[in-house]
Amino acid sequence: MVGRGRCDRRSPCLRIGATMREAVMGISCGSAADRQSSCRSALLSRFRSAVIAGVAALALAAFSLPVARADIPFPDDDPFYAAPADLAARPNGALLGVRGISVFGLPVPVSAWQLRYRTTNSAGAPTLDVATVLVPSVPWPGARPLLAYQVAEDSLGTRCAPSFALGGGRDPGMVNTMLDVPFMAEALRRGWALVVGDYEGPHSRFFDGVTAGHAVLDGLRAARRFAPGGVGPASPLGGWGYSGGAFATLWAAQLRLDYAPEIRFAGISTGGVPADIPAIARRVDGGPQAGLALLILLALSRNHPDSELATLLNARGRAALTENATACGSDLVPKYFGAHADDFASVPNILSHPAFRAVTDPNELGGTAPDTPLYLYHSTTDDVIPVAGFSALLNRYCAQGATLTAVHSLFPTHNGAAIGEAFGGMNFLSDRFAGVPPTPGCSIR
Repeated sequence: MVGRGRCDRRSPCLRIGATMREAVMGISCGSAADRQSSCRSALLSRFRSAVIAGVAALALAAFSLPVARADIPFPDDDPFYAAPADLAARPNGALLGVRGISVFGLPVPVSAWQLRYRTTNSAGAPTLDVATVLVPSVPWPGARPLLAYQVAEDSLGTRCAPSFALGGGRDPGMVNTMLDVPFMAEALRRGWALVVGDYEGPHSRFFDGVTAGHAVLDGLRAARRFAPGGVGPASPLGGWGYSGGAFATLWAAQLRLDYAPEIRFAGISTGGVPADIPAIARRVDGGPQAGLALLILLALSRNHPDSELATLLNARGRAALTENATACGSDLVPKYFGAHADDFASVPNILSHPAFRAVTDPNELGGTAPDTPLYLYHSTTDDVIPVAGFSALLNRYCAQGATLTAVHSLFPTHNGAAIGEAFGGMNFLSDRFAGVPPTPGCSIR
């Protein structure tokens, strides 16, 4: 069933994802030597061909997309994003405003709105957040599933917010949101409604687990109150996110029981999970994606201005924090190609320093296992987020009784697994929305 089902051959998900999966099928990796040499060479060769085919498919789809508009104001200049004076008096998830939008970038027909709602940040302060709700034209009998879809926002400024990109804002910071468009389109093609939140909040708090988790949960509350296109209290709920989006999604799952017990997820699919934040920063430091290490260092210093870490930035580090106050991760990667975080700090080995760990530890996943069926995937050759952190997180979740299916993916690189494993994650959600019970316990492969 196209409207309700799993991937079929007409699906953009399979035209790209399954092509890549088929690229690695049929390769026999019998011996350890094979796995280290000829087998991996064959895998990489087929994978590169599949990537080219997948990118070509996305490029062709892009020709049909509308053009971004220069007259859309940035969130900081848009009154819709301004908090009302009585925000503190409103309950979490309160719907504070709605406006219809012409959504940018999606090659499927949808109705779209932006919602303003109340949430609470990690400091316990009331915060106004914005989410984009997308409802497809695909008919759905009964209560339509609602998927909390988290983009890898990965930013220091609100111009990188998903709502700005999806609403047609013209800025290079829209890159991360646009990379998620094919996956959003696949979810919409299946008939699911999406709520895509600006989960970093109005102060763009990257790697703030509690702020992100609360924003996701309150976005679901607000979307259910708005109740567009068959969405309502009876709608099955799901969660999705890759990379930075996985961080927000899993924090929401961990916080659900205490913060929003009425939000019960049927299932959650995430990949490229950011576990062990210092290890991630060290992995990319000094390399082509060193700007991500700077993003982490600068964001955590700004999120915790009274921390020891903030005092360990040197003059260059403080200047970088000011200069990049509204930057997106996609800005920092080319800008700081090959840079070293130590050049921005007054002490050596800043990414291994106890002051760095002091602000990352409270934001690490795994303190509580979600009471939600999970589907998790991660490339064994991820070039951004080391797979060791993912494996350790699985062990922590399983030790606490989680129900999960986890895949150590053969698709090479961080971006490769995002594409190649996506339809497995979508099919997992299709089964949960259809009421198919998950396999109990932990299944790790």
